[in-house]
Amino acid sequence: MLDIFCKIVAGEIPAHKVYEDDKYLAFLEINPIRLGHTILIPKEHYSTVYEIPDGLYAEYFLKAKELSTAVKTAAGAEKCGLVVAGFDLDHAHIHLLPMDTTEDIDFHNQHEETQANLATMADKIRGLVAA
Repeated sequence: MLDIFCKIVAGEIPAHKVYEDDKYLAFLEINPIRLGHTILIPKEHYSTVYEIPDGLYAEYFLKAKELSTAVKTAAGAEKCGLVVAGFDLDHAHIHLLPMDTTEDIDFHNQHEETQANLATMADKIRGLVAA
C-alpha cells in the first residue's frame, strides 16, 4: 500500500509543487505552520531519512539548502528552519519552515490553508527556485 507521499509522486493525489526533478519533489504543506511551509521528499520510498543511501543523503540535504532561500524569500521570513521529525508519515521528508520566531516551528500551530493561498505561494517559490 502506498503512503500519501508516494501517491503524490505517482500523481494520484494533487499537490502544490514548488520543485521537482528525477529524484526529489517539494510541495507545500496543506496544513502549514505558516504559509510557505514546504515538504521535500525523495521520490523513491524510504521510511526515514536515515535509510537514504549515503550518496543521496548529502544531495538531499543540499537540495533542502537550495530550496530554503526560495521558501524564506517567498514567505517574507527572516529565516528558513529545517525539521526532520519522522513521526507523522512512513516516508522520509524534510520540513522547510519560514520563520521569524521560534513559534514558527511549533507543529501545534498548524492550520488549514486555502487552495488559493497555497497556489499563490507555490507560484512565488517556483519563481524563486528558477531564478
